[in-house]
Amino acid sequence: MKPGGSDGGDQSFITGAGLILSALGLYLFLDSVQVTSAPLGLLSSRLGRGGSGLIETTSMGLIFVPFLAGVVVLFYDAQKRWGWWLSGLGLAVICVEILSRVRFLLTMKTTSLLLVLGMVAAGAGLLARSYMVGSKKAERSVKDPDQENS
Repeated sequence: MKPGGSDGGDQSFITGAGLILSALGLYLFLDSVQVTSAPLGLLSSRLGRGGSGLIETTSMGLIFVPFLAGVVVLFYDAQKRWGWWLSGLGLAVICVEILSRVRFLLTMKTTSLLLVLGMVAAGAGLLARSYMVGSKKAERSVKDPDQENS
């Protein structure tokens, strides 16, 4: 230890404080986010009910047509490559439609948001500092093993 203080504190305390701050900040942030779904997704808004859609429909079963056609082809003959491509494309279209309907709403005041983001940043800074303190101690013990013993 140098006269007048330590080299930056105990590594385990800094690591624990960083983990606690980061975890608490992330929990409070994620606790204030509401996840909802929109009535129309990326593809269904283009096909119908979106105002400028091609087809007036109340059901978006058209999204499943490529996937179902690919499955029919694969049950008829699994060796057909275009059947596999059609099934994969249909599954990708379904995934895009589902993910495009997800909406995230943040229900938090700006001051609370800044406090929570500050907690996450402070925790990340403490974790980085604990890593630096640990790597400096490891370097010193490799360079001068007698200094650790005194």
